[in-house]
Amino acid sequence: MDGRHPQHRPLPGRGDGPSRSSAPAGRGSLLALRCLGLGDFVTAVPALRALEREFAHHERLLAAPVVYRDLVRLAGLTWTVLASEPLRTPPWRGPAPDVAVNLHGRGPQSTAVLRGLAPTRLWSYAPPGEATTGAPDERASRSTPPRYTEAPWPGAVHDSRLWCGLLEWNGVRTVPTDMLWPRPADHDGELGARPATAVLHPGAKTASRRWPPERFALVARWLREQGLRVVLTGSAEERPLACRVAREAGLSPQAVVAGRTDLPCLARLVADAGLLVSGDTGVAHLATVYGTPSVRLFGPVSPALWGPLIDLDRHECLWTGRTGDPHGDRLDPGLDALGFMEVREACERALRRDRISPWHVEVHEPPAGASGSGE
Repeated sequence: MDGRHPQHRPLPGRGDGPSRSSAPAGRGSLLALRCLGLGDFVTAVPALRALEREFAHHERLLAAPVVYRDLVRLAGLTWTVLASEPLRTPPWRGPAPDVAVNLHGRGPQSTAVLRGLAPTRLWSYAPPGEATTGAPDERASRSTPPRYTEAPWPGAVHDSRLWCGLLEWNGVRTVPTDMLWPRPADHDGELGARPATAVLHPGAKTASRRWPPERFALVARWLREQGLRVVLTGSAEERPLACRVAREAGLSPQAVVAGRTDLPCLARLVADAGLLVSGDTGVAHLATVYGTPSVRLFGPVSPALWGPLIDLDRHECLWTGRTGDPHGDRLDPGLDALGFMEVREACERALRRDRISPWHVEVHEPPAGASGSGE
C-alpha cells in the first residue's frame, strides 16, 4: 500500500531549486520514487546507496517530499530531490528517465505514477493478483534488459531487505545492513544534547502507536531522578503532548523542544544523546543510524519488520507479540499492555551496557515552574 507523510520542515541548501528536473544532455538518468516519511527514508538508504554504486555515472533523482533534501545530506547520499507529492506524477521535463525504480510501495498506484513518465526501464514489485515479469538472474544481455520488470512480493520482511530485494531481483548487489550515517555537523542554537541526555519522543503519527503520555511522564521523571537531562521532542503538532508529559514529570518548560527542531537539529540531538525512548516512529530510526542506545515500544507491528536491523544489542525493543493495525485510531492493545516498570527496566539495561552510566551525574536544570515558554 502507498503513502505516509513527514512531519518536519526542511532547511534551504543543496538540492533546492526548480521543482521540475531532467538529466543533463548526454548523461543517463535514474529516477527513484520514495514519497513517504522519515522512517521510510531511513530504511531505504541501503537501497539508495546500492543504486548510487550501480548507476555511478547517471544523474540520480529522488521523487520525494521536499524535506528529504535534509535527509539526503544527513545520510551522505548524492541524489537530487525532485519535490513530489504522494501518488502524483513527479514534475519531470525533457527525455524520459532511462531507469525508474519504485521504492515507494507495492502499487499499483505508485507504479502507475512512474509508468506515466514512460521510462526506458522500470523496476517495481508485482501488484496484488499479478504475475511477475523479468528474471531474477543477472542476464548476459544486461545492455538490453526487458523494458519493465516486476519482482515477486516477498511478504513480511524488514523494510530495508524489502527494497534491497527488489534491486537484487534486477541484478544489483546490495547490503541491507549498510545503514549507518555520518555524524551530523554541529548545529547552531541551544538545543544540543550530550551523552548524559535522554531524548523522549512521546508522539507517533497514529493513535495505535502512541503510548499513553502519563506513562511517558513516569519514565521521564525516573530518568531525571537518575541524573539525566531529559529532552522531549516532536513536531509542532505534537508540542501540546510533549508539554503535558513535561508537566506531569515535573520537568521545566525548557525541556520541551518539540516544534523547535528542524531535521538537522533533531538528528544532532539523537546522535549526541545517551538514550532515546520512543514508540515505533520515525525518530527511532535515527537512533539506529547513529548508534544511539534506545528503548522502543512496539504495538501493532513486530520489531522484526519495523525495528532496527543492526546493533540489536544496543536497542531494547519491547513487544508483547500481538499484531494489529499500525494506522488505527485507537491505542493498540499490545502497546497498552506495556507498563512503566518494563520500560524502566529496559532503560536501565540500555544505559548500563552502552555509552554512559547515568548514576550520580550532576545536571543543573531550572525547576518546574521557572520562567520559560511552556504551554
